[in-house]
Amino acid sequence: MGKIISVCIPKGGVGKTTTAVNLAASLAVAEKKTLLLDADPSGSSAIALGFTPNKIKAGISDVFNHSKSISYTIHPTDLRFLSFIPANINSIKLDERFTKTSENKSVLKNALRNIKTEFDYIIIDCPPILSGITTNALNSSDSVLIPVKSGHLSLEAVDKTFQYVKMIKETSNPEIVIEGIVFTMYEKNSKVTEISEKELKLKYKSYLLNTVIPSSNLLNEATFYGKPLCLYKINSIGALAYLDLAYEIICKNENINQIN
Repeated sequence: MGKIISVCIPKGGVGKTTTAVNLAASLAVAEKKTLLLDADPSGSSAIALGFTPNKIKAGISDVFNHSKSISYTIHPTDLRFLSFIPANINSIKLDERFTKTSENKSVLKNALRNIKTEFDYIIIDCPPILSGITTNALNSSDSVLIPVKSGHLSLEAVDKTFQYVKMIKETSNPEIVIEGIVFTMYEKNSKVTEISEKELKLKYKSYLLNTVIPSSNLLNEATFYGKPLCLYKINSIGALAYLDLAYEIICKNENINQIN
């Protein structure tokens, strides 16, 4: 049975999509059968994987509109063990319809039930909001990975995410847990980083993952070529960091499975 992890935080510019794409790709490099699902109407994950509109036959918006099965929306990628479901929202009208249909909080959960056993991991890239499709994603998920960039506004967004996950846990998905908090765009000797780390350790020390993702222009550069960093420059510090993150998550979940 695959594990569903939502990458979620109500804050833009913290590396959420970059983390979803590169974590999914890194899990695939580790030969874990992985599905990346783009639940963000902006469609940034598709861009990061090189999916132009002419390469997309259908997406998660079509599942919510009940026009396509979720199996039909799965696309192969350049990585053998990585599959992809795009958002496929390319107009204001489709965006509005998707927003309306996502008010039904169980659509995604019901759809993923049909394919969950086909994958080791399903990674959901959520939009930077805590409603609608994000609620759908969290209702479907086993856990939530929170990417955070150093800074006061990001720390406040972490608090909001924890509060929202608690609400989801109490109302609709009692099994959901926090997978962890991962620092992105990490600048080791920055004063802001020092303060942010101190604050997070005071509140959420047990949730902080060991892996940090360093600030790297190559992560943005790879997006221009429509590739995850592990396919663009596998030996770069950013690619190695995401491989470490994948390894940490795999080990963590294998240990939990052994205990259970």
